[in-house]
Amino acid sequence: MKANVGGIDKILRIVVGLALVAWAVMGGPIWAWIGVVPLATGLLGWCPAYTLLGIKTCPMKKD
Repeated sequence: MKANVGGIDKILRIVVGLALVAWAVMGGPIWAWIGVVPLATGLLGWCPAYTLLGIKTCPMKKD
């Protein structure tokens, strides 16, 4: 699993994921638990959908 989520994308995923999970914990709708997905992909730095679509938002490493 090579990292394909970087920078601002990672921060947004974590913030949105935390917000949705917090909403679900506080009695929000059951679908708010979907926030676990962006939270996990943000923390791991890897998104399976990005892999399938060939998208990469992390900067390229220079040798």
